[in-house]
Amino acid sequence: MTSVVSTPAELPSQRAGDHGIPFAEAVGVWARIAALSFGGPAGQIAVMHRILVEEKKWIGEERFLHALNYCMLLPGPEAQQLAAYIGWLLHKTRGGLVAGALFVLPGFLAILGLSYVYVLLGQTPLIEGMFFGLKAAVLAVVLQAVVRVGSRALRNNVMRGIAATAFVAIFFLDAPFPLIVLLAGIGGYIGGRAGLPAFKGGGGHGSAGGSVVHDADTALGEGLPEHARPNLAWSLKISGALLVLWLAPVIALLVFAGPDNVFTQIATFFSQMAVVTFGGAYAVLAYVAQEAVGTYGWLQPGEMLNGLGLAETTPGPLIMVTQFVGFLAAFRETTGMSPLVAATLGAILTTWVTFVPCFLWIFAGAPFVERLRGNRALSSALMAITAAVVGVILNLAVWFAIHTLFTRTRKVDFIGEGLDVPVLTSLNVAALVLALAAAVAVFRFKTGMIPVLLACAVLGAGYVAIV
Repeated sequence: MTSVVSTPAELPSQRAGDHGIPFAEAVGVWARIAALSFGGPAGQIAVMHRILVEEKKWIGEERFLHALNYCMLLPGPEAQQLAAYIGWLLHKTRGGLVAGALFVLPGFLAILGLSYVYVLLGQTPLIEGMFFGLKAAVLAVVLQAVVRVGSRALRNNVMRGIAATAFVAIFFLDAPFPLIVLLAGIGGYIGGRAGLPAFKGGGGHGSAGGSVVHDADTALGEGLPEHARPNLAWSLKISGALLVLWLAPVIALLVFAGPDNVFTQIATFFSQMAVVTFGGAYAVLAYVAQEAVGTYGWLQPGEMLNGLGLAETTPGPLIMVTQFVGFLAAFRETTGMSPLVAATLGAILTTWVTFVPCFLWIFAGAPFVERLRGNRALSSALMAITAAVVGVILNLAVWFAIHTLFTRTRKVDFIGEGLDVPVLTSLNVAALVLALAAAVAVFRFKTGMIPVLLACAVLGAGYVAIV
């Protein structure tokens, strides 16, 4: 859990551009960061820290962590929002737009291309086998996320209790993810305001290692650029523009296509998701799976694993898996247009309503972020949300395990809810062996995520070819 870093309230101001960093050079650096952004938010944040703080010395450790603290409080992918925040800090609005957009673009193009391969060639033995192997590997990766986030967030029995309650609520009671986040945040805020010891933060992502680069020793320096000071008129103007960009397509689809149109459903569902995606991609995937598979019927349970496998092996935020969901939803629906054209539009629409709100949160709030420094209650709310997210990710791991390791499930009644349980005789031994091998590689030998995913894809293709 990242604590809020206290810094002096008043810092000297400076004009934008005084740092001497050419905008063209910054664009090249953001493109480089985007191309290297594999491995989930922790890896992406480490890449940004290494390049921006340690290598370029454009900003210092204190400012980097403060920006990260703010992004941790927001819904959406924190690494992408951190890029947009720092881009805005360096080169105003255009800097934030370029940094945030470039962070998404390589992953969008890569997943779009792989989605074409999936729908056109997915039934061939080679591609089918590769996705079979990816599913097994992704199970190990999600379990690793449970351990990684849990070791950071569950530092006392209260936090463990929040995580356990969240797991029971979403797995057994089918409670909606937004409600879990809301209740955890309220509980954490109250606990922080009351000064309860269990809600006191500490730790965080940390730096990438090496000596600390202080703000005073960087291009941006300790001063605040003029545009980084609170300006209500600018915030209202940029917020209004981004709200129109975000919601105009949603409203147009509702009015002209109707609520039952697949594009309308994509726009409204992923717009709602953009508001509640606290805790990162792994947490929200449980919510997406719950709705996309169970409510809308856009794809099969195993296909969520395929999509996550694509997102894990491409650069950019893991939440880009939603693009794969939107692609398949539009591809399989009768829209009156070519399935591939519809799918492409579905992917673009999903990405649009997922990421435009990220810029809204950054540009609307960043100039006022100084007021969040030292706010223990907000930090405590985030701590409780992160603890709840551990339980949600564990639910995702169990859900994935059931649909990866077993070929059949059955519904059982549990307190009025239909609970999916595996048919034990349908155990897929090959999937179990691959998943165990991936888990050993990840946990015992600390093998990187990309080698594990690629190795399992190759083994899966070989297995399907043999049988």
